[in-house]
Amino acid sequence: MLDNNNKKDIKRARFCAEKCPICTRARKKGKGLLYWFVKIESLICPYCRAYKRVYGKPAYETIFNKK
Repeated sequence: MLDNNNKKDIKRARFCAEKCPICTRARKKGKGLLYWFVKIESLICPYCRAYKRVYGKPAYETIFNKK
């Protein structure tokens, strides 16, 4: 069973992955101003940090394989 901190991390990571307007666009393009902004922002944003803990990748990298 997950403790309360892990549940919060999962919720925050899901928000970053699916709803955050900055992070989702940065992952989609993979370059540009937003991409570099998220690289810097991920050091201070709790949602970006949770994304990294849950998915094992920084918030500016995609978790899905595109074919």
